[in-house]
Amino acid sequence: MKDLAGRVAFITGGASGIGLGMARAFLRAGMRVVIADIRGAQLAAALAALGRDAAVRAVQLDVSDRAAMARAADEAERAFGRVHVVCNNAGVNFFAPMDECTYQDWDWLLGVNLGGVINGVQTFVPRIRSHGEGGHIVNTGSMASFIAGPSAGIYTTTKFAVRGLTESLRWSLAPLGIGVSLLCPGLVNTGIHRSSEIRPPELAGETGHQDPAILARLGELQQYGMDPLDVADRVLRGIRNNELYIFPHGEFREELREIFNEVLAALPTGTEDADPRRLAFEEQRRERLRKGRDPRR
Repeated sequence: MKDLAGRVAFITGGASGIGLGMARAFLRAGMRVVIADIRGAQLAAALAALGRDAAVRAVQLDVSDRAAMARAADEAERAFGRVHVVCNNAGVNFFAPMDECTYQDWDWLLGVNLGGVINGVQTFVPRIRSHGEGGHIVNTGSMASFIAGPSAGIYTTTKFAVRGLTESLRWSLAPLGIGVSLLCPGLVNTGIHRSSEIRPPELAGETGHQDPAILARLGELQQYGMDPLDVADRVLRGIRNNELYIFPHGEFREELREIFNEVLAALPTGTEDADPRRLAFEEQRRERLRKGRDPRR
């Protein structure tokens, strides 16, 4: 989507951080924007910051609630008409070793970080397909979609899943003129380290322990993260150029190179002993993928 002026965007987690940055960038590009967030007070503050006269609306939304997502989509369409760009951006984190986590921890993060993306896709993609004007889906992953670590295992699990969902969705929607991107930020100046403040009481349970010292340190580090508006500008460019991967941070290049080199080194070399029928199947699969990437083939 090269020309975004007048188009409508729906952004989850839109009251702060990267979501609010995207709202600012999209409004600057002449779009009309609906910001959705679970936090009512932050939504009000975001509207005040964006300007009451701006082409922006707010809707309170728990992204893990499928029925609420459908109602939010209806509200967005009532306000501005057809939605073209959907940013499934809402996310939470929990910092604890996986062996110390509980089922409630898993249910909370899976419900928001993965379930929220699924609900956004299931709700909006049929609507974008039906209006036939094209569109774009941006799913917020993370560098944790590629790089695993010991202290945020559930978060990493959800972000690896969002990556797989996004890559598959991209090839499904390409022939329909709907772009799909995976946003993979590193450290950004947001308040995600305070995620537990919005944790639902029913999922609190016997919560796994989060070290207060780690949270305090993360709060300090977030201040040195990238400005959310700079991330949003990269998202805007990624939509216009229909980029699969949107990487705002350049400092991960060598780390990713090491990871993929390790993957390649682990693969057996040669296919001389492989069954030709198996190889033919894989080549057919690859050809279908090529056609998905380029419908003109």
